[in-house]
Amino acid sequence: MSALQLGLLVAGLLVLAGVLAHGWWTARRGRPRQAEPEGERWSFAARTHVPYAQGAQATPAASITPYAGQPLTARVHLSPGDTDPESDADIVGAVPVGARSSGVASGSERRPQQNHLDPLIDVLATIELELPISGDAVLHNLPATRRVGSKLFSVEAQGEDGVWEIPQPGLQYSLLQTGVQLANRAGALNELEYSEFVLKTQALADALGGAAELPDMLEAVARARELDAFAQAHDAQLNVTLRASRTAWSAGYVQQLASRLGFVDGVLPGRMVLPRVAPSSPVATAHPPHLAAGLAHQGVLTLHYDPQAATSADPSMTAIREVTLSLDVPQVPRVERPYERLRAVATSLAQQMDGRLGDDAGRQLGEEDLDRIGAELEALHDALEAHGLPAGSAAARRLFS
Repeated sequence: MSALQLGLLVAGLLVLAGVLAHGWWTARRGRPRQAEPEGERWSFAARTHVPYAQGAQATPAASITPYAGQPLTARVHLSPGDTDPESDADIVGAVPVGARSSGVASGSERRPQQNHLDPLIDVLATIELELPISGDAVLHNLPATRRVGSKLFSVEAQGEDGVWEIPQPGLQYSLLQTGVQLANRAGALNELEYSEFVLKTQALADALGGAAELPDMLEAVARARELDAFAQAHDAQLNVTLRASRTAWSAGYVQQLASRLGFVDGVLPGRMVLPRVAPSSPVATAHPPHLAAGLAHQGVLTLHYDPQAATSADPSMTAIREVTLSLDVPQVPRVERPYERLRAVATSLAQQMDGRLGDDAGRQLGEEDLDRIGAELEALHDALEAHGLPAGSAAARRLFS
């Protein structure tokens, strides 16, 4: 073999090796990022700690290029069917605030229950009974459907201690009240819905031998429209999207990083929920005692990604290029500082996943944009509190549902 032939052979082998190496590198770069072995979790988690998870001030963990476009505002809207299915009950095993046991309670074992109906957001009617009647009879005569149009129809009874509660078997009551919400995210109470409320209330009063005292329809509908207008102007649902800069992510990779920041699986595929703080934490103790026990089961933030990737037969081969963090502002108490937590989580994930933060329209979010949104949300919280509807309160959660 001549020197020329040998040289050509070596050159050919080098070219072939280069082609194979390039193909391997291209395939490697195109493959979605995979979850790390669990044995490496603790050293990784120590590097990606989110300070606010322990109640400290949240500090952005990544530097974000400022957006030089138009001023950005929090997305505010109110429209039919806008209720987010990823609410508190979406956490596996969740027990929503206000859930009440229907079991029999008596004597000192019966705990006072939080008043559900609120004159600020409900139309109320009273039913005065001629003779005390048992809670069993009240429950037996409740209407078959607990809805009035798109609004919830509720019945409460006044106990011996004067506290309004869900009627309980084995107890005696002489005064009832019915109520229907003035407004929710489906809109204001209208004349047709009010008429249905009157029919349900009157039917219950007739069945129990009581007399119903009903409010004026025109006044109730006017209050509903006023409350709905306020709600439309103060309903904020904030979405921050994290988009992959280069390499896509597998479903397992997204789940692993999110779980290390405290997220747990939701009921729906492709959704994870960040629960509220533990009842024993300083943030939880700022709430009334009867609410603190349920905080750990309720969501502050929701993380969304492609549901098809979440249900794939091989999650390691799925390619996800964006995830969205959502905050339903009126649903979360201000004391939990939900926006600070969203910002800390978003910037931490952006740093770890090599992603860019943006809004719904694809515009990149910089530090100034995030600061501006935070200031707007603080003003929104002030307005809700001034109206007697602080974010996360029972009334606010019902109004913005």
